[in-house]
Amino acid sequence: MKKTIGIVGFGVIGQRWAAAFAHAGHDVRVYDRMADQEAGFRQLLPSLLADLEAVRPRGDIAQGTVQLFASMTEALKGVEFVQESGPENLELKRVLLPEIESCVGDDVIIASSSSALLVSDMQSECRLPGRIVLGHPFNPAHLMPLVEIVGGKLTDPAAVEAAKILYDEMGKKPVVMNREITGHLALRLMGAMWREAIALVRDGVASVEDVDRAFIYGPGPKWTLQGSFISNQLNATGMEDFLRKYGPTYQAIWDTLLDAKLDEETIAAVTKSTAAAVGARGQEQLKAEREAGLVSILKGVAEHGAL
Repeated sequence: MKKTIGIVGFGVIGQRWAAAFAHAGHDVRVYDRMADQEAGFRQLLPSLLADLEAVRPRGDIAQGTVQLFASMTEALKGVEFVQESGPENLELKRVLLPEIESCVGDDVIIASSSSALLVSDMQSECRLPGRIVLGHPFNPAHLMPLVEIVGGKLTDPAAVEAAKILYDEMGKKPVVMNREITGHLALRLMGAMWREAIALVRDGVASVEDVDRAFIYGPGPKWTLQGSFISNQLNATGMEDFLRKYGPTYQAIWDTLLDAKLDEETIAAVTKSTAAAVGARGQEQLKAEREAGLVSILKGVAEHGAL
């Protein structure tokens, strides 16, 4: 069902949210304290929409509009859902969310794109904290399907469910967390893997290039299609059989996992090895390669993914 979506904060994440909502047929109204965002966004928008169309064709759904406004009051006039994508700063969020509340109706859900802050902390100054939820996208936010949803201590479960329905209907793959935890879900999983990866590089076990190659050509493709649990189940007659057969091996690995502290020595080692892996390629080339590859990968996941 077509809605009018408000976006507050129009940096990298907010712009990609706008493209995703518009591609899904929603009209988008945007406010950002920086007044010079529109020209760059209009130049970027066609490529964002092309990426989305390649992965999730709209079919008969008419593309929504994206309008930018000079004031928050004007931008949020008549919106039915707000995606807040301001800076990752708790004190700012505690001011910004009540300010958004003052511009919208009492039934409007406000979702924060925060990557690590807890909803309970952000909603503490809100007049109606029950409508505040987390709606954390993965970068690049227009392409990546994952959206993590969780409520705070004062959030109404109905707000969580309504956000899930909206994200699901626009083609995202929402996950609902049963309780808050720092870093939410995917970042914690990434953090656990990356801690070991950094320690392996720091200790000279392998280079950044070989660590990344091991993941890309090892578990990466299978986990992309089926996740870790289903993928590992297929390595035996079922999950119980897998855990009994290979549990001792994993326990031995867990017992010897390395620890990583981001001290100066570690930062220097990882930076040097990453530079060697990147070579002469610049940031823009790497981003272009990533997003072109993601389109193909996500099309395959949409067709063959298990979940």
